Amino acid sequence: MTIIRIIIITLFSINIFGQNNQFFYEYQFIRDSTNVKSLEKEIMVLNINNNKSEFYSFEKYKSDSTLNADLKKGILSMPINIKMNKDRVIRDINTQKIEFITHLEPYRYSVSQSVDLKWNICSEFNNILGYNVQKATTEFGGRKWIAWFSKDIPIQSGPYKFFGLPGLILKIEDLHKNHIFELKGIKTTKEEFSYPSMNNYKDVAITYPKYIKIYKNFRKNPMAGSVGAFPDQTDANGVFHSGNEIFREFEKKALESLKKDNNIIELDLLK
Repeated sequence: MTIIRIIIITLFSINIFGQNNQFFYEYQFIRDSTNVKSLEKEIMVLNINNNKSEFYSFEKYKSDSTLNADLKKGILSMPINIKMNKDRVIRDINTQKIEFITHLEPYRYSVSQSVDLKWNICSEFNNILGYNVQKATTEFGGRKWIAWFSKDIPIQSGPYKFFGLPGLILKIEDLHKNHIFELKGIKTTKEEFSYPSMNNYKDVAITYPKYIKIYKNFRKNPMAGSVGAFPDQTDANGVFHSGNEIFREFEKKALESLKKDNNIIELDLLK
């Protein structure tokens, strides 16, 4: 995947009060563990405003913003046809409560989750983007993680579901470097942030234990929610295809795609 190119204002002094702070991370990951050279990259944003943090894909945000603006004009447009992370993580920065928004066709789930990370702060230091950073380690999602945080940015947050250190996490990676989040820039604005409201999915609120069951069932049967959704069709060559035949073809492709998506960030979900 081509790296998303954006212009980011890097600041070395941050006012966290009365400001909307956006931290831009480059997310590098290996989707298929059998093809370790297939490194993918995406720009992610950690948005912190007042007492809430929100983590999301920059490309998905741009796509949803465009779709939402078009819809208000009465225009029904289609999302851009590129791979992008559809998950969002919303957290009350004063608590350990997380709202994890994720898509498993045909639903969009709002998963309520409490994350209790046990950090080991080490006596190792480095420098990232001009900030002094300190090393810390933890275990999460079936992986061991190495983080670098900075007390110069007094925000106990970080990318994805990582938080709880005495400063912003500027970089975090798992032990085998399958998933790496690294800060690339910071933007501060007084504008109020609101993620565009998209009503193109049926929203379902669930607990995290319930999500684990749904996710594991989805991996086994990704098309369960689309049974009977495909009508009989005749293609451009005049060849008839039954709805069941079309369904099986989509099911085959979905299973093949999931087979290659075997190196997810929370690896213990695959057990």
